[in-house]
Amino acid sequence: MTERFRRLRDRGPWLVAAARRRVLAQPEAVPDAEAHYIVCGDDALARRLVDELIKVHRHPVTVILPSRTRNYGPQLARLPGVRVIEAERLTRGVFHRARIGTATALAMLNQDDVGNIDAALLAQELNPQLRLVVRMFNMSLGHHIRVLLRNCRVLSDASIAAPAFVAAALAEVAPSYVRLPGQTLAVARRADADPADVICGLADTSAGEPDLLPADDARCDLVLIRANGARAAGLAQAAARRASIAARARLLGRLRRLVGALVGRGLGIAMLVLLAVLALSVVALWLLKPKLSFLQAAYVTLLNAVGGASADLKNLSGPEQVVQAVATLTGVALVPVVTAVVVQAVVNARLALALGSRRGPEAGHVVVVGLGNLGTRVIQQLRDLGVPLVAIDKTESARGTRLVREQGIPLIIGDASQPETLRAASVETALALLALSTDDMANLEAALQGRTVNPDLRVVLRLFDGDFADRIQRAFGIAGSKSVSYLAAPAFTAAMLEREVIGTISVKRRVLLVAEVPVEPGSPLDGDTVAAAQRTGELRVVALGSSDGRRPTWSPAADRRLAPGDRVIAVATRAGLNRMLAESTPSVVDA
Repeated sequence: MTERFRRLRDRGPWLVAAARRRVLAQPEAVPDAEAHYIVCGDDALARRLVDELIKVHRHPVTVILPSRTRNYGPQLARLPGVRVIEAERLTRGVFHRARIGTATALAMLNQDDVGNIDAALLAQELNPQLRLVVRMFNMSLGHHIRVLLRNCRVLSDASIAAPAFVAAALAEVAPSYVRLPGQTLAVARRADADPADVICGLADTSAGEPDLLPADDARCDLVLIRANGARAAGLAQAAARRASIAARARLLGRLRRLVGALVGRGLGIAMLVLLAVLALSVVALWLLKPKLSFLQAAYVTLLNAVGGASADLKNLSGPEQVVQAVATLTGVALVPVVTAVVVQAVVNARLALALGSRRGPEAGHVVVVGLGNLGTRVIQQLRDLGVPLVAIDKTESARGTRLVREQGIPLIIGDASQPETLRAASVETALALLALSTDDMANLEAALQGRTVNPDLRVVLRLFDGDFADRIQRAFGIAGSKSVSYLAAPAFTAAMLEREVIGTISVKRRVLLVAEVPVEPGSPLDGDTVAAAQRTGELRVVALGSSDGRRPTWSPAADRRLAPGDRVIAVATRAGLNRMLAESTPSVVDA
């Protein structure tokens, strides 16, 4: 016993040090009594959601992900205050390790609708009071899940972000509608709206970079309006302008495609040059012979070109003889060119019939690259607006290929970074190119290649890195570059905090949010005035609702004091919404 005691005594410091290393190596535990939030996922949306919950709202978060070393795992693990649990599947044991019994809310952000539903059902069994936020693509199924599960919000990041990409592609106001009890709001240009329907100004976009929610509401050219019934005239006018622009582009494209189908490039140029020479001959003869009208000059020139000219050395001056000679030689050269054009057109038509080739897509269309969640949503919205489309994806198994085929949209399977793929999609006559795959570099390659084929092409990129997107937009003059996670994260954050993001409004690369935030007793907003709650450039209160379901009061007085039970409906930037969310709840005293 004495020898064993001596050995334990000698090894004591080493055992203590080893135990300390094991404790320090473990993630920081969340006390059982402390309410916390659980996020399942390791993509860009999960990264932004966790970042806002911790840094802005100062809530402890447990993240469940497959690996710390893959995808966004390393970034999530480095965030202070985050407890990471590695698990390939969301099982009962994994949720117990995450202390789901004391959790306030659970967000399931995996790209698997069925898996998210299964996890939500299991989580509610373990904690019936838990608030659930479920990310889903199939919102029709999501609506049923939201009804069946208590305290559940179902959101689609693709649906939230899609209007911003559609607006950037059409160079118009996003087709954004905000539906509230008894009132539907919409975004419009001030010039398109009836002044009586304007609720508030949103942004001044006249200087290039938008000035959001400025102090001077009158200088906003982008406004929020009432859009019920006949009051949607402004939106109809904007849609008509888009349709007119697209129609003109399609007409020009048809003419270009018709010429291209009939004749080759060389013959077409030769014929245009000869016709231009004849036109110049008409003008020259008309100027040299004032007695002739313009139509008479054209008649004489045409006869010289087709029938040949008779030499007249006495009555014609030197310049007139030159014009006559040029017209005659041009007519001689034009005959074989026209013959070649006709022969080539007949041959091309017979080849097309023999090979069974189909007519390509019309001009003025939008090319969508990438048929994942976002690409599918964008195609649905553009289709609803009547915009002609062409879709491109690398694989037949992409989520949106079935929808594209069912709706008869031309589909090209290939690499969009290759010029032949883009030419097959008629990018040279397209209105816009949307690169919406999940690969930043592939999107950038497709955009730059599209610009090479068509320098006037409007290009919109999906990029995950916001700083990289800004640099790309400045360096290459890209019409728009947006991040889905950046656009969608505020709605998921608000849902986790039991707040409501009603809609999103895209203004170029910026985003405004329409949110409904309840005022809780003892919060900084309790007793504050409407004017004090607003912030220039960040937040504007547009209405006040109530918890008893009464219709909102629009444009409340600036000196109206907020009270518990009020529901503030506001238009805000991300920073403004985060500030209001923090001020709508009682302050948390740090231990």
